[in-house]
Amino acid sequence: MPQGSSQPIRTRQPMRIHRVAVIVDGGTNPFEVGVATELFGLPRPELGLARPLYEVALCAPAPQVRMNHGFFTLTGVAGLDAVDEADTLIVPGRPDNVVPRGAAVLDAIRRTHARGARVVSFCTGSFALAEAGLLDGRRATTHWLWADSFRQLHPRVRLEPDVLFVDEGDVLTAAGSAAALDLGLHIWRRDHGAEIANAVSRRLVFASHRDGGQRQFVERPVPEVPDESLGPLLAWAQERLGEPLTVADLAARAAVSPATLHRRFRTQLGTTPLAWLTGERVALACRLIERGEERLDVVAARSGLGTAANLRARLRRETGLSPSDYRKRFGPAGSSPGNLTRTRA
Repeated sequence: MPQGSSQPIRTRQPMRIHRVAVIVDGGTNPFEVGVATELFGLPRPELGLARPLYEVALCAPAPQVRMNHGFFTLTGVAGLDAVDEADTLIVPGRPDNVVPRGAAVLDAIRRTHARGARVVSFCTGSFALAEAGLLDGRRATTHWLWADSFRQLHPRVRLEPDVLFVDEGDVLTAAGSAAALDLGLHIWRRDHGAEIANAVSRRLVFASHRDGGQRQFVERPVPEVPDESLGPLLAWAQERLGEPLTVADLAARAAVSPATLHRRFRTQLGTTPLAWLTGERVALACRLIERGEERLDVVAARSGLGTAANLRARLRRETGLSPSDYRKRFGPAGSSPGNLTRTRA
C-alpha cells in the first residue's frame, strides 16, 4: 500500500455543490456518459462527507436521444438550458465527427464558456469544442484515430495527439474513452486535492494518477518471451518514496538493466521510470500537505523530493500552485492560513 494511504481523509466541505452538466447529443458514446455520471454523479460514501461535492444533470437538444449505434434511446433528461446553471460542462464524444453539431448544442457550449464556466470534452467531444471556436490557438487533444481528421477540420487548434489529456485551465480535453477517467480524476485532484482523488480512484479500482503528458496509445509488440508485469515493482517503490530511490535502484530491484526497465515502462505505462517516480513523489507531497504537515523541508524529505526548492518547483509544475497556496486550498479545515515553513536546524 502506498505511503500514508491508510490515513483518514480530511477535506474542507465547499460552500455549495459543484454542478456538472453533460450534453448528450444524438449518437453520443454511452461509455463517456457513464464515466461522467460515475465520476461526478454517484454518492461517495468513502469520503465520509455530509453531502456530495458534485451533482450531475444530463441535458440534450431533444426529449429523446438515440445513442451510438442505437444501443438505447435516452429519455427524461433536461433541456439544454441546464447548461446555464452548470459550473462544469462535459461534452462526450461520438463517432460521426465530420458531421457538424447542431446549432443549439454549439450555442450551449459557447455561452457556457462565455460566462466563465469550465468546459470539458471526453474523447472526440473535442471536435464539438473546436467547432464552437473554444480551441482556436490553444492546446487540445483527441482520440489518436481521428487526429488527422481533426487537423483537417480545425487547423488553428494546437493538437497534441499523443497525450492522455490537456488542461488549459478553463477548457480541458481528454483523448480516448479511458482517458476520460484520467481527466476526471485530474479534475477531482484540481478541485479537492490528491487525498480525495486517491479515495475516488480506489473506489473505481483505477490508477490514481496518470500524468496528462503520458502517451495515449502505447504500442505493444508481441515479445519473444512474456514480459513481466511492473505491478510488484511499482508497489515496492511506492512504499519507499522517501528513500533515495533512483532508476538504477528500480532496475536492480527488477533484476534488469536500466535500458530494459525503460522499455518496460514505455511499453506498459507510456512514460519513463523517472517521470513515474517523480509523479508519485509529488502526489505523496500533496497528501502530506493536505494532512496538515506545515514544515516544508519535512514534506520534501518524506516524499523523496529532497529540498524545499525542488518541492516548490515540482508542485507548481504539477498543480500550478505554490506549497502555501496548495495548503490554503486543500489543507485540513481549521489549519492556520500562514505559509508552510522550513524546518529549523
